[in-house]
Amino acid sequence: MEKHLSRPGKLWLVGAGPGDPDLLTLRAARLLAAADVVVHDGLVGEGVLALIPPHVERISVAKQRNRHTMKQDLINALIVRETLAGKQVVRLKGGDPFIFGRGGEELDAARVAGIAVEVVPGITAAAGCAAQAGLPLTHREDASAVSFVAGQCRDLTDQDWSGLAGHGRTLVIYMGLATASAIADKLIADGVSPGLPVAVVERGTTAEARVLRTLLTDLGDLVVREKVASPALIIVGKVAARADALDCLGAPGIAASLKDIACES
Repeated sequence: MEKHLSRPGKLWLVGAGPGDPDLLTLRAARLLAAADVVVHDGLVGEGVLALIPPHVERISVAKQRNRHTMKQDLINALIVRETLAGKQVVRLKGGDPFIFGRGGEELDAARVAGIAVEVVPGITAAAGCAAQAGLPLTHREDASAVSFVAGQCRDLTDQDWSGLAGHGRTLVIYMGLATASAIADKLIADGVSPGLPVAVVERGTTAEARVLRTLLTDLGDLVVREKVASPALIIVGKVAARADALDCLGAPGIAASLKDIACES
């Protein structure tokens, strides 16, 4: 540790992108190579972690639904402590630090501690998964607005999603698998058409990606029937009909172009 005492520590909040290491920014790759310690999430792809030099210390703070390896306040304390020790600290987060990544909380903790911090954006899951699926989040004919929401709320009835989906809009739902059926029910109750197209992107941007397409009313059944696993993104809107995905209604239409996609007829 003595080698760090002659220089001030610094913290970088770095977006690792949605999984594919080729989508990591050049700045992020350079920072990983120059870091003293990398504190990373569980959603950071193995290909990205492989870019970290062997001599760089790695600390995993992986989170899973209903089980945290480390609570957020302890993560905040960890990155502050490491930085105050004079280290160059990369806090590596899946996607983008400021899109459902709690980067704002970590930035606040760094500022309170008086340490230097810089945010390096990453490609968020919505952009990466939509690109792989050939699904434009906006389109002159279908959508001129996009909304991102978190679907892991305990009580969706407390959420005001009115106007987020429907005509001219695309709704992207992160962390919504466990509540997919309730999400569909809520949107329909709020006036969204049950026949609105939906695309589900599982493990987006990775070699194991699946892209499935259905209608809003059948979203919950699709997730269960196809055993969709996290991480997965739900995209609701007319643009979902443009996805390069398998139509899980069994109707003729768009063909699967990603390998190993299977769907019950």
